[in-house]
Amino acid sequence: MGKRIAEARARSGLTQAQLASAVSLDRSALTKVESGSRRLSAIELARIADALGERIEWFVLDPPQSIVSHRNMQEPGTENATIDRFVERVARNVEFVARHDDRWSLAEADKLQRPDTADLMEECAVAARMMLGVDSVAPLLNIAARVADLGLLTFSFDLGGEAADAATILLAHGGVAVINGHLRVGRRRLAQAHELGHYLFADDYVIDWRIAEQEDDAAWESRLDRFARALLLPAEGLGPTWTTLRSQQDDLRTVAVKVASVFRVDMSTLARRLNELGYADSTDAQYIRSVRTTRADIVELDLLICDELAAPSLPRKYEESVLRLYRTETVSAARATDLLFDTWAEEELPSPPPLPESAIWKFVS
Repeated sequence: MGKRIAEARARSGLTQAQLASAVSLDRSALTKVESGSRRLSAIELARIADALGERIEWFVLDPPQSIVSHRNMQEPGTENATIDRFVERVARNVEFVARHDDRWSLAEADKLQRPDTADLMEECAVAARMMLGVDSVAPLLNIAARVADLGLLTFSFDLGGEAADAATILLAHGGVAVINGHLRVGRRRLAQAHELGHYLFADDYVIDWRIAEQEDDAAWESRLDRFARALLLPAEGLGPTWTTLRSQQDDLRTVAVKVASVFRVDMSTLARRLNELGYADSTDAQYIRSVRTTRADIVELDLLICDELAAPSLPRKYEESVLRLYRTETVSAARATDLLFDTWAEEELPSPPPLPESAIWKFVS
């Protein structure tokens, strides 16, 4: 515990003196705590956790091994990403629910071999669409629900504009992804597709900063960007749709807005995909990238509004499992709302089933 307190303090940029002052301890006492020669009371630990912005369980329970490995590879004193903490909390909660609910477990998806080229990555995207139950033409809708069927549970939280786009961690069974809900819907869907790639290629733990901004096609992350674009914008579906609308409409902007709405992608993703498939030159791609869908477009072009992965959002199967644990009194109301990341209030929880009269003997015998 002392080692973890020292680690959290270093990440927070506090000296021993500063932390000791914040939690009303002598500096010498904190030094002994971190060296393991002094024990902590529950109240002292709660104060330290609050001062360092960590949950108490972080100090007493081991996190998933892939998170430990990730931290060990960082330079000493490196500040933990905001999303890093969320992923660890999500992983802990999912594993807790899986252990206690015998009616729910995560599926296991067949893993894909890492491709060496962009063309092979396109083939992987086709294979992934088949795994998701989507053909090679149709838009990929309700992506979070579909990837859940492959064992990847997706949680969306508004982490702010300075946080990473997304992160994924493999668990003993299945995996979890956290999407930064601060992003716009098209970017959230791109992040989800990107995280599915990490999951299917069995990358243990990855935090993705600014997806789709890398330009080096030889880099693994860039190939995963290609996978995500191909997953959301399949060549066999995008090509005919774009060609047909382009023949019917001279206004490039209108065509771009309509196609982006059909496939539910952001303009940057659409522009890059059209360019790599040869449907738009660099000039047109640059113009499409600058287009923004307006409220007038939604009305005049009769566009479908969808806010997938809006924050906060939790997987439906996960919510159902937490409610089962609450109904069977496996967890308290406070624990249930904690497992639901405070997206539910206690008064919104269902009423537990009434106990039979004979249950009184369990309490008095």
